[in-house]
Amino acid sequence: MQTDQLRALLAVVDEGTFEAAARRLHVTPSAVSQRIKALEHSLGRVVVRRGLPCEATEAGEVLVRLARQQDLLEREARAALDDAATTRELPVVVNADSLATWFVGVLHEVARWEGVVLHLHVEDEGHSHELLRAGSVLGAVTSNPTAVQGCSVERIGVMRYLPVMTPALRERFSHGRGIDWARMPVLQFNEHDEVQRGVLRRHGIGDDAQPPTSRVPSSEGFAEAVRAGLGWGALPEAQCRADLESGALVRLGAREHVDVPLHWQSWRLRSPLVDRLTEAIRAHAPSR
Repeated sequence: MQTDQLRALLAVVDEGTFEAAARRLHVTPSAVSQRIKALEHSLGRVVVRRGLPCEATEAGEVLVRLARQQDLLEREARAALDDAATTRELPVVVNADSLATWFVGVLHEVARWEGVVLHLHVEDEGHSHELLRAGSVLGAVTSNPTAVQGCSVERIGVMRYLPVMTPALRERFSHGRGIDWARMPVLQFNEHDEVQRGVLRRHGIGDDAQPPTSRVPSSEGFAEAVRAGLGWGALPEAQCRADLESGALVRLGAREHVDVPLHWQSWRLRSPLVDRLTEAIRAHAPSR
């Protein structure tokens, strides 16, 4: 596997066509095609699905990840030799609630690193693993403990969610000493959000009995919808602590909470920059 072949593969996957890849590499489309064919011949496997756009095959995804890792290591070597070297990129996946809370501390740390830019993807669990498998990102903050091939995984902390609502909404749906869970409006982040459903199941509300549900696919927007009284929702503890102290929000049960484990998956790669990012994430992740 030659470096120019891997770079050609990476350019084709990133740009979507052989012609666009050729423009990026400053060569002819024929040269890109020859490099891809030579790579496929040496492996005995197809690495690119020719289409619009072109996509990496399963074997191609392994090589795309290798190409990105080589690019990162080359940039690190250049930075070690020359402070004015090309900027190093850190593509990372993070879930929306982490980005709105504890990951802000990571942003402040990275902001002080010379010659480094952060490319964040805000995605759900399924797509996070797809980006890792494809080599599009070097790491992901995820609740999934299963490591993607070529990656290491470690538990870094726990995100605690508290089911909260406005006092007015609670009073409206109070039922004796309890709450009318079946009728009370609830919020949902997206179709994959299971946090609120888990709370409802614990209170005897099955999936077939769906309370009035509003969907707000934004961490900040979700919190604002709870504060507005659109419905109850489970917010990260750090995101609702001030509202609970001021009385703007109240908890649905003094002991009611949902703990979601957090994991950091990253390329299994000896890289000072990846190691430095991992240390920053460990330092700021919420522990419990």
